[in-house]
Amino acid sequence: MSGISPYGGDTSRKFEATGFFRLEKADSSWWMVDPDGYAFITIGLNHTDETNLKYEHNIDIWREKYGSRENWIKGLTKEMKEWGFNTIGWTSDYISGDWGQALDWFGDPINLGHSMPWTVSDYKKADMPYVIQLRVAEIEDWNGYPHFPDVHSEEFEAYCEYLGRSICQDYADDKNLIGYYLVDIPAWLPHASGRDFNVLQGLDERTRNIKVYDVAYKYYETVTKYIRKYDPNHLILGDRYNGNKGIPKSVLTAMKPFVDVLSVQYFPDNSEEGYQQMKDDLSEWQQLCDKPVILADIGNFCCTKMNPNRVSPLNGQAERAQDYIHSIDKVLDQPWFLGWHWCAHVENKARGWGVKDPYDQPYDEFINPVKDFNHKVYTKLK
Repeated sequence: MSGISPYGGDTSRKFEATGFFRLEKADSSWWMVDPDGYAFITIGLNHTDETNLKYEHNIDIWREKYGSRENWIKGLTKEMKEWGFNTIGWTSDYISGDWGQALDWFGDPINLGHSMPWTVSDYKKADMPYVIQLRVAEIEDWNGYPHFPDVHSEEFEAYCEYLGRSICQDYADDKNLIGYYLVDIPAWLPHASGRDFNVLQGLDERTRNIKVYDVAYKYYETVTKYIRKYDPNHLILGDRYNGNKGIPKSVLTAMKPFVDVLSVQYFPDNSEEGYQQMKDDLSEWQQLCDKPVILADIGNFCCTKMNPNRVSPLNGQAERAQDYIHSIDKVLDQPWFLGWHWCAHVENKARGWGVKDPYDQPYDEFINPVKDFNHKVYTKLK
């Protein structure tokens, strides 16, 4: 496409080139800037993982169409660029061992955990912008057995140093890396399991809200110190907060000195009221921490041929596409908005939020309108 930089940036908006992704605030608006100095809206696709094509029902397709991980990565990035996605989002995906008891539909899934994240060599093969997620603590809302570390301990300090030298060191000079996410929907609000940081257990809500600031401050201070020690070149995108559950103000205040971007997962209701609520929430949180915003995970679903029992307000793939467009349109022109990462790539046994069906075929009624929208994003902002 003319007017698009090699990284997917807008060549009509030029800033200083530093060789790495960075942030720029110009005329009261935040911009992400690509390594060549061009304004960049990150349009990502999450959960890109070949495991989803290696089930009994589709492994023959993977073997015949790709046959190797390198070929699969080449096919993935070619399609992403054709569809207007310029960023490889969080690559790990939830795995379920049984189709009949699938997450998002009914019953309890057979939980096999998450797939392995991409490697340094995988990203080199892909050769396009990407983000990395660092599992700083096992405190995710989806985690049935969370472990809340003592963030003031030598053990936590040593673990954060390990993350920096074992992971960030390897990516420090990669121009395609945008930055590092931390924990996926961390339980800064009380966890459903009842578990909590030791110093917060048994506190009433008001006292906990005050004390959680100290925990969060030490958490962000420690991990970001070691990220920047081993990689001073890339952005720290912070935790991927659960926007639908809410974010404590004290946590946003605590993260402010250490994190570059406010990253929020948000799945709005399919209505004008739902889109407006998302916009209002993001705006409120943005003002509290004075950070630009990435929608780190947003998506929708509907009934599919393989999963007819799903309950959704969206009647088919065409309505999914319109929901995609309306939800992003609501925040696209906000001065703090940096982009979005969509959930997800291939519909699998656990996650039915795919842009492709379980047999590796794009849902055309979804993809075609979305592709058109993605390719016109920079034009819409002129």
